[in-house]
Amino acid sequence: MKDFQGNMLCLDRADINTDEIIPARYLTEISKSALKPHLLEDLVLDGFNPDTDLKDVRVIVSRGNFGCGSSREHAPWALEVNGINVVIAPSFARIFRQNMFNCGMMAIELPDDQVQSLFELGAGKKARLCIDVENKTLLATNDSGKELKIEFPISEFDKTLVKTGGWVEFADKNY
Repeated sequence: MKDFQGNMLCLDRADINTDEIIPARYLTEISKSALKPHLLEDLVLDGFNPDTDLKDVRVIVSRGNFGCGSSREHAPWALEVNGINVVIAPSFARIFRQNMFNCGMMAIELPDDQVQSLFELGAGKKARLCIDVENKTLLATNDSGKELKIEFPISEFDKTLVKTGGWVEFADKNY
């Protein structure tokens, strides 16, 4: 099972698409590691610099419809190779969401007000998240000592994919 804890980055925009997650010009790369330096390099967002803001990030919190656009596994792969195994948003593009779980990663859907609470917790402070997959809870803390505990929904099958490391590992064990 992958690691589901670490520093949180808030990207305050809806509709972040797969071309912004990993630009299409890199889709000819033959290894996941070749995608690593290009994560979010085309994302235009006030105050965001992919060269500095992604350092030590393990969780992304964003607004709705994250991962929209072209359907491709490269978007979750680019996150994974950068150590980001969790994205939290009010909604996801259907194929992106399933690709995350198929890779043994988590796409956690929370209501807008809970996502807003995570943004407020992280505003101007270093914030950290710890995901308890089994109990379906996340604990967010910031460097001021503020804590936020949230329960999240996840189907039993998606939880199984996460716990086994993804679809390939699940299939190897079960078929």
